[in-house]
Amino acid sequence: MKLQQLYSYTRKAIDEYQMIESGDRIAIGISGGKDSLTLLYALSGLRRFYPKKFDLLAVSVNLGYEDFDLTAVSDLCRELDVPYHIVNTEIAKIIFEERDEKPSCSLCAKMRKGALNQAIKELGCNKVAYAHHMDDVIETAFLSMIYEGRFYVFPPKIYMADSDLTIIRPLIYVSEAEVKGFRNKYHLPVVKNPCPMDGNTRREYVKQLIRQLNLDNPGVKTKLFHAILTGNIPGWSIINNEQN
Repeated sequence: MKLQQLYSYTRKAIDEYQMIESGDRIAIGISGGKDSLTLLYALSGLRRFYPKKFDLLAVSVNLGYEDFDLTAVSDLCRELDVPYHIVNTEIAKIIFEERDEKPSCSLCAKMRKGALNQAIKELGCNKVAYAHHMDDVIETAFLSMIYEGRFYVFPPKIYMADSDLTIIRPLIYVSEAEVKGFRNKYHLPVVKNPCPMDGNTRREYVKQLIRQLNLDNPGVKTKLFHAILTGNIPGWSIINNEQN
């Protein structure tokens, strides 16, 4: 995927769900993975020509793993002229050493989100951009159906009263395959996830399940995403069908 195509997909999502308003101060949550770095490229580029002017910065939460080096990410942010902030925590130590219970991905995610939101508010932001792409949307729908017994997906845009932040997801029209292609074409400085639980989660199980479905039934991912778009799920009704 070329940069112009990434801009096109991202702007389509932003326009249709009115994700950005003039004067917004938006933080991108940067994990160091391919998805968040792709979003960094997208929003830093759109910032230059999008009609609604907004400020942009990037924030990473360092969970405290050894050898988790974000130097290359910092260099990329400097190249793209995006201020970059790292929040240092001891979340990994709490999850894997201080608790007597089995390591919990949900607890880790909750603590990481809390640290991220606190930093974002301290930096004066009113919105946070997450790098969930089309495959994440489909996988979340499957996770909800299999493990919760309901048809639900996180919305493209939602205001969270508890944190006083609006979450936006500008990559919902970009597939994971396209993100991988972008990573390879533009040599993104991906930082490997150091978590020992990486790849051993329910989401990874569902990812492989959907992959097999798509192999057996080519095009099924597109149909699944269309079902979500037309499934009357709260927050998924397109707000604006016209380009600004």
